[in-house]
Amino acid sequence: MIRNATPADLEAIAALHTAARATYYRGHIPEEDFSGPAELARTREGWAAAIARDDGSVLCAEHEGTVAGAAAFRTRDGIMTLTQLHVAPSHWSRGLGTALHTACVETWQRTGTRQARLEVYEHNVRAQTFYVRHGWHPDPETPRVGAHLVLLLDLPPVSPVRQ
Repeated sequence: MIRNATPADLEAIAALHTAARATYYRGHIPEEDFSGPAELARTREGWAAAIARDDGSVLCAEHEGTVAGAAAFRTRDGIMTLTQLHVAPSHWSRGLGTALHTACVETWQRTGTRQARLEVYEHNVRAQTFYVRHGWHPDPETPRVGAHLVLLLDLPPVSPVRQ
């Protein structure tokens, strides 16, 4: 089930984000930079701010009553930006990431969004493959920001419903 996140989801979201991030950062940056107490506090603060934002949304994917994935998006510099999409590693390859992604895209299309943007860590090949499979492509104008690749998704307009 996909639903809007609430402050009550904060600890579960921060925990799954930390677990997912550890899989692609390990071996590339120091462990304390992605899983130490200071970083976990920063992660909680970031998700709390995202949940509280009026200009964005955070969605949760639940599996058997447990928050197993989360996605956050907002308009940044005039373009819809997928700022986070994480699924707990124990729930990978079960369709939760695709369900979250689909919910984001449907929300964007309902608001008339024609293009979305994201940044993905250069060593996170699993996520890159996921995004390409869902239609994302490199931004020809800004292909990189630091250690992140910039991807775009072109969204077709929603066809009006015939009645």
